[in-house]
Amino acid sequence: MKFKGTFLDEISHDIPHQNWGEAEWDKDFGYMKAAGIDTVILIRSGYRRWQTFPSEVLTRREGCYTPPVDLVDMFLRLSDKWGMKFFFGLYDSGKYWDRGDYAAEVELNKEVIDEVWKKYGHFASFGGWYISQECSRKTGKIVDLYASLGRYCKEVSGGLPTMISPYIDGSKNISQYTSATQKEEAVSLTEHEKEWDEIFAGIRGAVDIVAFQDGHVQYDELVSFLTVNKKLADKYGLECWTNSETFDRDMPIKFLPIKWEKLLLKLRLAEKAGYSNAITFEFSHFMSPQSAYLQAGHLYNRYMEYLKNCE
Repeated sequence: MKFKGTFLDEISHDIPHQNWGEAEWDKDFGYMKAAGIDTVILIRSGYRRWQTFPSEVLTRREGCYTPPVDLVDMFLRLSDKWGMKFFFGLYDSGKYWDRGDYAAEVELNKEVIDEVWKKYGHFASFGGWYISQECSRKTGKIVDLYASLGRYCKEVSGGLPTMISPYIDGSKNISQYTSATQKEEAVSLTEHEKEWDEIFAGIRGAVDIVAFQDGHVQYDELVSFLTVNKKLADKYGLECWTNSETFDRDMPIKFLPIKWEKLLLKLRLAEKAGYSNAITFEFSHFMSPQSAYLQAGHLYNRYMEYLKNCE
């Protein structure tokens, strides 16, 4: 198992910003390329009032702040330069769908999709869409949200692929605002399979790729959940990738780069479950040699040794 893609975490609320400019990002794309990564996925284009590009839609409708740099333009230019495929992450209002107004989230994002495709669709590296609203269970109208946005993205862009990256409501599905690392109540494998069977049935044809996050269950449970996820995805014609997190959920400090032994175990379990594609959240903070976290560069060194041994 090797990483083929990484998220770009430029709009986050729980990971410190590194304050990079284009020179640092250009260098990081080079490190990604050397590690075999050919796909970058913008985690979200905006969250609440923060945005990655000067969106007229979001500024007018949500009062979003105008960013000093158009990061979407920069990421697409760097993707062109380094031969990467870029997936555009949609806007997360942090309010509409959170309070059950899924229709408002969809309607707003359709305007953003139109704006983005008109503004950036000419880039050669614009290769797909990421629906950024994450879920773990069949709650509210999440199926309608995924299906509506997925179909609209494909309609506007001439069929470019769409991706989601859900999580598992496992024992490590803990808020980042607590020092706890586990909870007692967690979804069973049977419950998880039932709910995601229903979700996949409803989004078939609208979503092309599903990449479940791999950090919310115990290591000895992971291969079972990975196997179920792939079985369901195969049943409904979705590509099933693993999103192998390069940060550690086992410590009270949220969040630090993961121990190489743990990452290696997760990659091997995904391979055992029959996976062929892996992405990560995320390279630049938790695996890059120029990360603010010193241990991230050491993780990169261990991963590069692993790649060499795989040859």
